[in-house]
Amino acid sequence: MTQETDGRPRVVAEAKTWAGTRYHSCADVKGAGADCAMLLVRAFVDSGLLAPFDPRPYPEDWHLHRSEERYLSYVTDRFVETERPLPGDIAVFRYGRCYSHGALVTKVDPLTIIHAFQPAGCVIEEPLAANLALADPKRPRRFFTLWPRAFE
Repeated sequence: MTQETDGRPRVVAEAKTWAGTRYHSCADVKGAGADCAMLLVRAFVDSGLLAPFDPRPYPEDWHLHRSEERYLSYVTDRFVETERPLPGDIAVFRYGRCYSHGALVTKVDPLTIIHAFQPAGCVIEEPLAANLALADPKRPRRFFTLWPRAFE
């Protein structure tokens, strides 16, 4: 695994190269289509921080019909939960019956994320507070890091 000081900016830079890529479920082709899960996979794999893996296939609406924490399990297999997210960490949000949307933290103040967001139709970077659906206090969210910090 790459050092934290090198890895964080590298994964953020890679994710930003996807900005403007249209939203397309199960896709991971920069400039053509991506969803939130595959954006995170590509950002971490293509920056050399994770070994290649592919969570597909998955139905576009699986999170509406099942309570299985499928998305979250891919995250917790590779990352550890953190209370203080930093750039390069992952935010996951509960949609439907389980956690099923993810984003990459790009900035802390204000907390800014990049994600493939279906309502926006593409990969966008935005302050979390500007996204009323995700910033809603009733929507549970959790943060995860590849670089665990002692005594958090």
